[in-house]
Amino acid sequence: MGAHRRQPSSRRRLAALTLLAASALALLLLASRPVPPTYGVIIDAGSTGSRVHVIAYRATAGLPQLDWARTASMKATPGLSSFAADPRGAGLSLAPLVEFARRRAEEGIYAWVAANYALGTLGGDPNDTTGIIELGGASVQVTLVTSEPVPLEFSHVLKFSDVSYNLYSHSFLQLGLNVAYESFHDLLSSPGLSSMATHLISQAKYKDPCTPRGFTHIAGSVKLPVSVLEPKVEYRPFAHAVGNFSECRSAALTLLQKGKEGCTYHECRLGAAFVPELEGKFLATENFYHTSKFFGLHSKSFLFNLMAAGEKFCHGDWSKIKKKYSSFDDGQLLLFCFSSAYIIALLHDTLKMPLDHKRIDVVNQIHGVPVDWALGAFIVQTTMNRTDILHPKVEKASAEDDLRHGERQVGCMLSGGKEREEREEIL
Repeated sequence: MGAHRRQPSSRRRLAALTLLAASALALLLLASRPVPPTYGVIIDAGSTGSRVHVIAYRATAGLPQLDWARTASMKATPGLSSFAADPRGAGLSLAPLVEFARRRAEEGIYAWVAANYALGTLGGDPNDTTGIIELGGASVQVTLVTSEPVPLEFSHVLKFSDVSYNLYSHSFLQLGLNVAYESFHDLLSSPGLSSMATHLISQAKYKDPCTPRGFTHIAGSVKLPVSVLEPKVEYRPFAHAVGNFSECRSAALTLLQKGKEGCTYHECRLGAAFVPELEGKFLATENFYHTSKFFGLHSKSFLFNLMAAGEKFCHGDWSKIKKKYSSFDDGQLLLFCFSSAYIIALLHDTLKMPLDHKRIDVVNQIHGVPVDWALGAFIVQTTMNRTDILHPKVEKASAEDDLRHGERQVGCMLSGGKEREEREEIL
């Protein structure tokens, strides 16, 4: 009889153990399942198109863990330039971005954040960070930590957790590779003006030192790659190709020094803008990278090797160049003499980087992480409780004054900034 009384107790104990084991197994299965990612969206509203970046990540106590397998981007056209005759339409097309863009920031800062995130230096000693120089299609961006006193309009303080980074950041509009190439040919072919060609080669007004000898224009056959300018601009048929790297470099330097007479600072290295001493290590991205890749160069002694490669290319025979680079069309190849000379004029002649500079890496990715302003904006947005960007208060007359000076309030998240130009790859 006692045995019969103990049986229900044993059954209950067995049932409890079974339930406990099942619960433990369920918890184990749940724990082993990957946590689904969270998604962030960055919209890059450029002049030739808009690009949406969908970034998958998992929130952690520190920086977000990015899931590149689930991260994607897509570009849509037309861009803002297509609304030139319809300003109202342009405004309406950007309506969804207005709230997103209420507080603006220099996109160069976001690119700097992305670079130092990828390098593992974000959140550490400011002296261990790496500066960034971006050569886009329409602008040049320079951002770095500096110990120099910086005029207020170029000074920004990035606060991440308990670390403050005193940044110099500026976007040099109209100095990107595609726009500079257009400006060069505009000056070359401007009748009645003291053109760059006249300055460089007095005996022939329309000789072009930035195109290899033997290039012959056939009407309608050559279009430049898509740039920030619309419509596409043809190579000038009256510019006679003479291929001379030194003279092309001098032409590029003339473009970079344009406006210097209006300098109001103790020193203006690039146009009429202040640029501090370039301290520490740097990343050179975008068209620096594309030009380097074309010539098959590596980061070490990049400038020295680029100058040698540029001289060989510019002084080469067009027919041989075409044969060697048969996979490229004329519009692409036409840029590389100019781009090599322009980069030397920018980094060495203007920003005073030595030709044997060992502290500059030419990249577009670091350990598979893109060095892109959109990623930096995403990182700042997802760590806003620990991150802040402080900008100086610079008086401006009105929003219309912003537009007259090529600025608009779209596409960034924290506070002021220059117009976002589409970064066109030259390849």
